[in-house]
Amino acid sequence: MNEKLSISLPSEMVAAIKSRVDAGAYASTSEVLRAAVRVWLREEEEYQERIAAIRQKVKASLDDPRPDLSGEEVEQYFEAYFRQAELGSK
Repeated sequence: MNEKLSISLPSEMVAAIKSRVDAGAYASTSEVLRAAVRVWLREEEEYQERIAAIRQKVKASLDDPRPDLSGEEVEQYFEAYFRQAELGSK
């Protein structure tokens, strides 16, 4: 079932919509807006999936049983890593 909505858009958006309809890319302004909403819904779904993946990684990190590293230990690790990488590139 379709439901009618009344919305206000900036004149630049209205002009862009009408331009696409006049060019024949879409049959009507409603078709343009339906396409835009489909894109928005897909982007929202992808965003929610990314957020869920980030939350999962954070949880896995917090649940990691390995001991925490001090700032000094992290610095030493990266210094050794970059030294090794530098030697490997020569």
